[in-house]
Amino acid sequence: MFRSARIKLTAWYLLTIMLISIVLSLAVYHSSTFEIRRGLYRAAMQDNAGRLHLQLPHGSTPPPRPVPNSLFAGPFPPPPPGFNEQLFAEQKQRVAMQLGVLNLGILGLAGLAGYLLSGRTLKPIEEMLDEQKRFVSDASHELRTPLTAMRTETEVALLCNKLDPADAKEVLESNLEEIGKLQLLADNLLTLGKYEAATYKLNVANVDLAEVFEDALERVRPMAQARNIELESSINSSIVLHADKEPLTRMFVIFLDNAIKYGLENSKVIMSAHTLKNKAVISIQDFGIGIFADDLPHIFNRFYRVDTARTKTGATGYGLGLSIAKDIIDLHHGNVAVTSTPDEGTTFTVTLPHVFS
Repeated sequence: MFRSARIKLTAWYLLTIMLISIVLSLAVYHSSTFEIRRGLYRAAMQDNAGRLHLQLPHGSTPPPRPVPNSLFAGPFPPPPPGFNEQLFAEQKQRVAMQLGVLNLGILGLAGLAGYLLSGRTLKPIEEMLDEQKRFVSDASHELRTPLTAMRTETEVALLCNKLDPADAKEVLESNLEEIGKLQLLADNLLTLGKYEAATYKLNVANVDLAEVFEDALERVRPMAQARNIELESSINSSIVLHADKEPLTRMFVIFLDNAIKYGLENSKVIMSAHTLKNKAVISIQDFGIGIFADDLPHIFNRFYRVDTARTKTGATGYGLGLSIAKDIIDLHHGNVAVTSTPDEGTTFTVTLPHVFS
């Protein structure tokens, strides 16, 4: 599809350039032939005037013949005797040939440039459509997994002639768990779509970073206690961000959730912040399984999950959290960096614009 679109776009580029080139060539041709004709006309008139001067009585001059000074001054008068029509025709032909060769060169260069330019023009669209296809495919796969589990368990239960209340309760609890996963996926997809919408606007205000972090910690503290992970924070109230508090809190919850989920039990998560060149630099460090170097460039992609991490910790998720966090950071004109060592831990560093209180 994109190959044919690229060829069509190249053809339109080429058509536009050649139309402009042909119009300019015609203007150059008429201007050049006018100057050639005027030069030959004047040469013939001067030659005739010299001969007439020898024939006229002493002191008299031949009457002047007007010569147009510009292309728009009107038609040339009839050529004088001695006007070299053959030379004029040869010069016109030479100009036409030169312009023809020039246009052929422009045709070749314009075709090559148009093909390259059309490729650059269509590349972002192609990448966007490819990403959309991957997104639909991944979302369909993630939706299919819990639905398949629910259907299988329900069918098995229905096939059982004597289903006791305990077994029925187990099936219902399992289905409820799968429904919870589907709800989490739907919520994440809606959140991701909201933050990526072109019409979404942040409700920015001066926000105390320490207060935002405290709200995030309250949300993840039960999970940290369940895994006996200590949450160590050294963020004070001296940093005030110009940000939207709700998505900012969600972003820190995502990073803390990942740190706890993939951290080792009985370890800790360290949070710190400092200012640098009118920006707030926040780091979240865990001491867990880490991320391999090959996976680091992809961890902010939608639905991307590191299989080794899930295998070692049994953590569940859909790979949308870090994508949402990255969108929130981008909306705040910040950036995020990640460093990680397998089997030692991972550190996320978020840099955001800030103001002082």
